[in-house]
Amino acid sequence: MLRIGELSRRLGVSDHVLRAWERRYGLLRPVRSAGGFRLYSEADLRRVRRMQEHLARGLSTAEAARAAIDEERGLRSPAEPAGLPHRGQVAEAARALVVALDTFDEPAAQTVLDGLLSTLTVETVVRDVVLPYLHQLGERWQRGEVSVAQEHFASNVIRGRLTGLARGWGHGRGPRALLACVPGELHDIALLAFGVVLHRNGWRINYLGADTPLDDLILAAEETHPDLVVVAATAAERFDGLTGGLSRLARLGQLALAGAGATEDIAASVGARLLAGDPVTAAERMPLPGQRRGRDLNQ
Repeated sequence: MLRIGELSRRLGVSDHVLRAWERRYGLLRPVRSAGGFRLYSEADLRRVRRMQEHLARGLSTAEAARAAIDEERGLRSPAEPAGLPHRGQVAEAARALVVALDTFDEPAAQTVLDGLLSTLTVETVVRDVVLPYLHQLGERWQRGEVSVAQEHFASNVIRGRLTGLARGWGHGRGPRALLACVPGELHDIALLAFGVVLHRNGWRINYLGADTPLDDLILAAEETHPDLVVVAATAAERFDGLTGGLSRLARLGQLALAGAGATEDIAASVGARLLAGDPVTAAERMPLPGQRRGRDLNQ
């Protein structure tokens, strides 16, 4: 039987992540010692290693955990593809979501999202349905195919659903992340999605959201001492004039820039990391402090 520190050392996974996997997915099944300590078995170790293999294949955290548990129960062979969403289901749901939100039918939109979340992971729903929908919505608005009212309605329905998933994301004992958009940036849904997934991977979240004055963000960082600060913008010009403040943030701790406006040049100029690609994958790849980074965050 192993204490969690030894289990963490053998697996190369932090104890924060192991506890999160135990709590959310039932992956670990400890017993209590006479002194009240949680002890883990070789079966727990093997289960985590199987989950790590599925993660390396590209499954989300929840999908990988479910696959590892099913294999142990004999419900799935190790060679069988696990947890991958059915493309037809995703495509059909995406079309239904467009119709519901275009026609201001909030109950129908919620029904679509309920159905997706009952069969797929949060990560899959956000990455494969919600974020592509929002991208297409923006393009349709620019072409004049949807009204401002439709765009606002759809954005607020989706923001509300993500906010519900974010409930309690400041709880726990994991590292702390402070998330904010630069001054003047009003589009925060991608950053909200990033925070939801980051929390599901063991982080505590302090979320400041859209249009955050940089001086206030610095004060919040000095007060909370976060392990990570993420600053997002949808256009590069949003970072103009912020070099001094961002450099100060980078000296306080790990700083990352995100969003379509973040570039390698801007990040390098202030001593920050660049979070490229979709926010769900960026959050899944974000290592906990002290954990080996694995893939580069820019890939």
